[in-house]
Amino acid sequence: MVDITYKINTLRVATAQAIVKVSKQETIDAIQNSTVPKGDVFSMSKAAGLLGVKKTPELLPDCHPMPIEFTGIDYEISGLEITVLCTVKTIYKTGVEVEAMHGASIVALNMYDMLKPLDKDIEIHQVKLLGKKGGKSDYTDRFRKDIKAAVVVCSDTIFKGDKEDKAGKAIISRLEACNVGIQDYTVIPDEQDLIREKLRNYQSQGADLIIFTGGTGLSIRDVTPEALSSMLDRRIPGIEEAIRSYGQNRMPYAMLSRSVAGTYKDSLVLALPGSTNGAKESMDAIFPFVLHLFRIFKGARHD
Repeated sequence: MVDITYKINTLRVATAQAIVKVSKQETIDAIQNSTVPKGDVFSMSKAAGLLGVKKTPELLPDCHPMPIEFTGIDYEISGLEITVLCTVKTIYKTGVEVEAMHGASIVALNMYDMLKPLDKDIEIHQVKLLGKKGGKSDYTDRFRKDIKAAVVVCSDTIFKGDKEDKAGKAIISRLEACNVGIQDYTVIPDEQDLIREKLRNYQSQGADLIIFTGGTGLSIRDVTPEALSSMLDRRIPGIEEAIRSYGQNRMPYAMLSRSVAGTYKDSLVLALPGSTNGAKESMDAIFPFVLHLFRIFKGARHD
């Protein structure tokens, strides 16, 4: 199956349809009057559809098992056509489009099975997805396309050349995937004065987003949060909580990191872990969703 461990949970909704076409009005009358020999067609087919939704990952090998938190099945009769509508909801990392289509298909097949003694010319048409929401595309900012970022690696060892930077490059890769331009990339030692100087300089140069990686742990040289906190105009606790929660679900030491998020004048400032996985996971936790901030933050400047 496709790896979805990097994704975050969101409310996912999908609605699918299947159309059952009978050949005579007597079949519709039998359904509505509950005179079909095999029983109540709508109720029994709904039950079959509910089972179909739940069984989807058992039958389709690439579908992920997931908590199905709502399934709704409705019917619309128009002439000799019965439209089956199947809506599925979950709060999970991946969508429920296939589950909705499978549910609608099973409902239609069960109706066929129950009605075939009465009508030999039943057809099933137009099994298709009608709509979905809750995935990444629903939360991708489409307004600002001119966001520029500066990435600062805070590390004594990398600055000395004793170690290669991977965290900063992982951050840049994620930014580029989100169509954020890279204004600058630099490496500095863990010194509070240098960190503050970089923040002031990049903000004055018009950087929308200033990301520091490294120095967020608890060693004596981890001073990035201290350097930045005194300069931030406003902290954004929700971003910090999202980063830590995402990381903690993946490894138990994430709670020891002191990631920081806030605003400095008209720039968004982030301080992320210096480990490659920590930086990558922090970016996965909040991007591209955090870019929604730029719809309102600094909006007047770019009118």
